[in-house]
Order: sequence, then structure tokens, then C-alpha cells
Amino acid sequence: MSGELLATLMFPALFLLVFLGIPISFALFGIAFFFGLPVFGEIVGIQLYNTVLQVATQYLLSAVPPFIFMGAMLERSGIAERLFQALQLWLGKMSGGLALATMIMGAIFAASTGIVGAVEVVIGLMAIPAMMTYNYDRDLIAGTICAGGSLGTMIPPSLVIVIYASVAQMSVGQLFSAMLIPGGIMVALFLGYIVLRCVLRPEDGPAAAEVADVPFWKKVGITFTALVPATLLIVAVLGSIMLGVASPTEAASVGAVGVFILAGLYGKLNFKMMVQTLRSTLIVNSMIMMIVTAGTMFSNIFRVHGGNRLVDETLTYLELGPGGTIAICLFIVFLLGFILDWVSIVLICLPIFLPALAGHGVDPIWFAVLMMIVIQTSYLTPPMAPSIFYLRSIAPPEITYKDMYLGVAPFVVCQVLVLLLVLLFPWLATYLPKALVPM
Repeated sequence: MSGELLATLMFPALFLLVFLGIPISFALFGIAFFFGLPVFGEIVGIQLYNTVLQVATQYLLSAVPPFIFMGAMLERSGIAERLFQALQLWLGKMSGGLALATMIMGAIFAASTGIVGAVEVVIGLMAIPAMMTYNYDRDLIAGTICAGGSLGTMIPPSLVIVIYASVAQMSVGQLFSAMLIPGGIMVALFLGYIVLRCVLRPEDGPAAAEVADVPFWKKVGITFTALVPATLLIVAVLGSIMLGVASPTEAASVGAVGVFILAGLYGKLNFKMMVQTLRSTLIVNSMIMMIVTAGTMFSNIFRVHGGNRLVDETLTYLELGPGGTIAICLFIVFLLGFILDWVSIVLICLPIFLPALAGHGVDPIWFAVLMMIVIQTSYLTPPMAPSIFYLRSIAPPEITYKDMYLGVAPFVVCQVLVLLLVLLFPWLATYLPKALVPM
């Protein structure tokens, strides 16, 4: 059996194992081992072990644990609740104000944690009861929570961007800065949709009238103690990375220490909370590193069998050109988003896509932004949207799947608009990386 045929069979075999319910990391490990046997024979285990060393020695990946710790600490220390309370005080008296506060909270929390899924769960647990109390339309509740949670992909310091930079051998600072304008446009479109809907249909997002009774200076005090410290922490972490002042690992470590100090100042720091935070950090980090290692093994075996050459020859034969090559790559990413997690998508697709894209002279930063938008869109798009499954785990029975599907649809349209804007105007992704000092 030829190497090209074996490379082609690796993907159907992987999808079969995933559909059988085998965890993605074990599926990737198994496929890499089985398809590595024809090449390496009895020493395939040693060859694959070298991948473990390859992953373990990547300095950039050492930024992942502190970012995860930041998210876990924010989730359990009460900082997130304080942020939501401050936003609720200022926006709650507007029609749709609680939905606006929830979306802004999603953007802030995404900029604090970078963990897809964790953002949605945290803001959902806080915002769903509040919006249900004021009889918000259920599909607006569902769409807002899912869309706010999806921002963990786009808003730096997204962990998927860190993994992407590691695989593509690119600057994390440049990728973070590349995401700022498209991410800001996406948040603006999300907020604009909520405002427009609640202006046209105020009954979908009733105002919280009693918020107006809170004295102005009390609002200022709550905002100062809740919003300002967290915002300064985010600006310090992201700014130091994008300006090249600190490496991602250094900045993430400072952020972890900062959120630890904030938890202590807010009186939430105790032994039980620290144990829960460290346990969550260990579990999530181990899961990500398992997938990174297994995905790297899968990609290495695919290349050994000539998979990259097969893909390049196929694209050359089809004569798609740069635009067609980008389109087919993004379409594959979108489809994979229905069945694979974002780490697996990046690890499997990037080593295959990058040589073909480089042959067409495609700007790697521009393509990275496009790929992040598509991953986020697949995360939100029914019927297999992971965001809906996250929401189902925390939503009350009154919010049905129908509400969720209807709720996410307008936000998916907003994401597609951002994708089209970045496709038509590449400078939206490339301007800031060129303007800021690279790492």
C-alpha cells in the first residue's frame, strides 16, 4: 500500500474513532501509532516518543498554564461577578441593557482567560438568572450567552492563538495584535444587533428599572473597584506581549500573579478556592497538552507518508489559485469545527495548509485571522455547535434547543460579515502587526 493512500486513509480512520466516542487525543495517538507501523516498524514507539520531547521543549507552550490559571482564578474568586455587577448597574436601565452587559462581560472575560467554553459557562451562570427575572426573550438570552462565549476564540489572549503561533512558528504578539480590529468589529456588531433588536422590540429586553435608584457615586465606587483593576491587568498582559516588552510566558505569569493578588484584595482567597483553581488548571492544561502531543504525532506521520506532497499536488492540479486555495482551506476548517475541538483543528490542518498557502504567497497573519473567525463561526453554527452544548449544560429547561438555534443565527450572520470584511480588506488584520513592535 502506497504512502499517499495511507495518508488519505488517516482522516477517515480518525473520524470513525471520533464518531465511536473515543476521546480525540486517544484517537490521534492510536491513528499515529497504527499508520506509523508500516514506516518505522517496531521502533514506531520511539519515533513517537520523540514528539513528546518536541512538544515538551517548546517554550511558547509554557504560556498556556498561567493563562489557564488566570481564567480559573477569575471564575472562582468573585472577580467575574463584580465585573458583571458593575456593567449591570450602568446598562441595566436601558432596553436590552442586561444583554449588552452580558456581551461586554463576555468580551472582558475572553480578554482575561482566553479559554473557549469557560467564558460561556461563567457569564451564563451569572446572566441567565438575571435576564430570566426580567422576562427577556429566551432566544435573545441563548444567542447572547453563546455569542459572548464564542469571543474566547477571537479576543486575545486566546489559547487557540497561542497554539496556532506555536505550530506555525509565528509571533504570538503579532497574532494577538492582528485579532484586535476584527475582534473589536465583531463585538461592535454583536452589540449593535442587541441594541437594534431591543429598539424595534423593547419587550424582548425589558429595562431593569430599579437600577436607576442606585446612587451615582455608589455606581462609580463599584465600577472603580471591579472594572478598573481587571482592565488594567488585561491591558498590562496584552500590551506587554504585543509591544514586545515581555514574552507570552512572562506576561501570562504576571497576569496570574495579578489575578491572585486581586482575589486576595477582594477577600476571596482561601485554601479551598486555591485547591479548586489548581485542580482545574491541571486538568485543562493536561487535556490541551495531550491533544497537542497527539495532534503533532498525527501530523508527523501524515507528512512521513507524503500527505503534504499529496495535498500540494492536488491543489496544483485543481488550479484553484490563491483565492480558491484559501476558500477550500477555510471550508475544511468550518466542517471540522462540527466534530473536532479547536486545538485538534489547528494541529491537524496547519501543517497541511501552510506549505500550500505559502506557495501562493498568502499572508500568514491574514490567513490566521480568517481561520480564527471560521473556527469561531463553526463553534456557533447549528446543528453541531459546541456553544449550544455548553449552554444546554447550564440553561434551565425553559430555554429549549429551538430558542438556542434561533438565538445564535443573527450572531452567526455577524461573524460571516466580519469574515467578508477581513477577506475584502486584509489590512484589518495586517495593519496593527506592522504598526506595533514585533516580538
